[in-house]
Amino acid sequence: MNDACPVCGLVFEREPGYFAGAMVVSYAIAVPTFGLIVVALIVAGVDAVVALVVGGAAYLVLVPFIFRYSRAIWLHLDWLIDPDRGSPVGK
Repeated sequence: MNDACPVCGLVFEREPGYFAGAMVVSYAIAVPTFGLIVVALIVAGVDAVVALVVGGAAYLVLVPFIFRYSRAIWLHLDWLIDPDRGSPVGK
């Protein structure tokens, strides 16, 4: 991830451990995504154990996207709560 936004100058890394909350967002995205993949495979007629294994493999492909978007969502939530945290955008 970039240190700052090239467009608006928002500093992404606030302090050590800032993105720990993004893990919660990532989990909130990951569980339904994995569940939907597995349920779709089971509805398609795949055995439950095979659906879990194939769903896990399919989910691993999505991990980089979920990681990136969970951090972006966390930044947006923080910006909604406290928009003037040292960024030139809010001043």
